[in-house]
Amino acid sequence: QVQLVESGGGLVQAGGSLRLSCATSGLPFSSSAMGWFRQAPGKEREFVTTINWSGLSTYYSDSVKGRFTISRDNAKNTVYLQMNSLKPGDTAVYYCAASRRRASGPGPQVTDFGSWGQGTQVTVSS
Repeated sequence: QVQLVESGGGLVQAGGSLRLSCATSGLPFSSSAMGWFRQAPGKEREFVTTINWSGLSTYYSDSVKGRFTISRDNAKNTVYLQMNSLKPGDTAVYYCAASRRRASGPGPQVTDFGSWGQGTQVTVSS
């Protein structure tokens, strides 16, 4: 049974930082590209960042580039999202996702990922 469990969300003031974690089980984590997406109320789920199987290749959406960092620990089957300089516009539910491919390339779509976590709420106050 594939499981992805996000944690680390919460309420933070603008300019603050949060670190999200996504612990996985039941999937070939070390050979899977991983991604983070987010969904704000009334909006479609959007791509945030992705990392390839080795951790050596990453892509970011323009809205988070330079502020967010994705990383992974294949020994722990866990992917992380370090979020700095948070803005109210970053408020959303953040979802972790696993691809069946080793790399997802820039700007992947929701449909490129086959397994999803339940999401964790991030709220940034002004």
